[in-house]
Amino acid sequence: MQRMFDRFKYNGLFVKMFLVMLVSIVAVAVTVTWATISMSERVFMNTFSLTNSKIIGQIEAAMDTYNYSVVLTANGISQSGTARSFLTEENGNSLEQNNSYYSMGRMFSQISTGLEAYEVGIYITGTNGRSYATERTFWPITDSELRQHPATERAIAEPRRLLYQYDDPREAGIADSEPAVVVTKAMMDRSSSTLYGVIYFSMLESEFRRFYSSFTTPGNDVAIMGTDGTVISSNREDWLGRQDQEWLAHAVQMQEEGLPYLEANIAGTSSILVANYNPSLGLYILNIIDKDRAIGQFIDTDTIILWVIFIVMLALIIVFLISRRLTRSLSLLVKQISTISKYEFDHHVSTTGSFETRQLATAFNAMMDELQEYVSQLVHTQKQQRNAELSALQQQINPHFLYNTLASVKFMVQQGSKEKAAEIINSLISLLQNAIGNASETIPVSQELANLRNYVYINHVRYGERIKVNYFVSPDCMGYHVPKLMIQPFIENAFFHGFSRKTEGHIYIMVSQDGESLLCEVVDNGDGMVLDAENHLPAPRGKRQQFTGIGVKNVHERVRLLYGDGYGVTITSELGEGTKVRIRIPLIEG
Repeated sequence: MQRMFDRFKYNGLFVKMFLVMLVSIVAVAVTVTWATISMSERVFMNTFSLTNSKIIGQIEAAMDTYNYSVVLTANGISQSGTARSFLTEENGNSLEQNNSYYSMGRMFSQISTGLEAYEVGIYITGTNGRSYATERTFWPITDSELRQHPATERAIAEPRRLLYQYDDPREAGIADSEPAVVVTKAMMDRSSSTLYGVIYFSMLESEFRRFYSSFTTPGNDVAIMGTDGTVISSNREDWLGRQDQEWLAHAVQMQEEGLPYLEANIAGTSSILVANYNPSLGLYILNIIDKDRAIGQFIDTDTIILWVIFIVMLALIIVFLISRRLTRSLSLLVKQISTISKYEFDHHVSTTGSFETRQLATAFNAMMDELQEYVSQLVHTQKQQRNAELSALQQQINPHFLYNTLASVKFMVQQGSKEKAAEIINSLISLLQNAIGNASETIPVSQELANLRNYVYINHVRYGERIKVNYFVSPDCMGYHVPKLMIQPFIENAFFHGFSRKTEGHIYIMVSQDGESLLCEVVDNGDGMVLDAENHLPAPRGKRQQFTGIGVKNVHERVRLLYGDGYGVTITSELGEGTKVRIRIPLIEG
């Protein structure tokens, strides 16, 4: 893909012609495809909403039948004197209690015949603390828990309504149980409006689901929702007990505005919502259809898109071939020019194609010849300038060091210390050979270390050994190369300026490998110095520079000139504590 992009970007005229045709063809194809799919979607949703509205009507009919049976049974229990006495009278002796429970059993057998078609458990509780249940397996809850249950509280708060509610005994710690749909109705004295009990009709949610399960398919779900937004039943178990005010708002909106359907995001899925409110049940019946899945079954969008892509690609291939043939010679010239301008100046472009293309190629070749000559001269000049700068930097050895060393040799000869004088001369000769005689810009760390030892030896002979020098060089660094006389100026500074106030001290020379860099450090515990706040280099002290010899700035500039801005010299120092010099250069193998 990248190679194709590189080919096209050098063909200006061809690209413009091709892009105009590309945009035109794609725009027409996208517009026609979008219009076709949109019209099909609208037709589908209108048809689908009508069909699903009828399905909701069938679900309501089945639920109304069950609700009617519940209402008849609840009314029969409320009007039963046996039930009223059982729930209001005080507990008597054992015989009286047994008679009461026996009477309740007979009463329930007569009244609950309308619910025999359903697997329903009936509970009643009274203000006197008594309770009776026909079947507890559907809703395994104790009498004490039932009295404090939210379903009881809601039934008491709304005594004139038949309330459908969801309850999951597992949330209360009752194992081996299932969610249940519970219908509650308060029992109230008509004359005094006094509450004396509550009736509960419990059905397993899995049984309640049978009212609509035959109308559900993957992507076509049903949710029965209460007026508080709680899902009391659904074929989707992950929706059970979910309280979602957004779903409720969608259902209320459809009811108030009379919408046949509503497109909404349900549970993170683009969906079509068909909803209806059943006032006798006090429930919303929601039919939620996965829009993508449903439309995908009705409209083969993938096939349409594939055919459109095929037609567009065929048209583009034809346009490409025609445009390419018209602009080939000019595009070839532009590609050659762009490639040469990136990589090489000594290559000529081929003079082929039309007359205009050949004229352009000839003029370009002449320009390249002149440019190549100019670049060669510029490179040669810069190389000479760089060599001159490096040579000048390398030759800046402090002459005072030479004068004082030769004076010390003369004095030793006069005093008869010829052997020590000879050793100093040998060390000086070795130092000068490496600094001036060696034509190489860099030397191994081992040779630089030998130069430092010679320099330190000369100073110890001249001034005594009040300043100790210790070397810590990693063995694996000995073969790497460093610029000549890179470390010596900092040793010189430590000797002659680092211990002006202190009579003795130590200098530590350390060389180690730090990642892809060679780190050379010179640390002393001498007087310290004041650093320039701007560049962290030694601040001038009067007319005399703090660092002698080629100077720290020259060393820093030399390293940057050789290796780039990422390398150089950094110095940290505190008055009275000493100075630390760090020189960072790349790892250079000989």
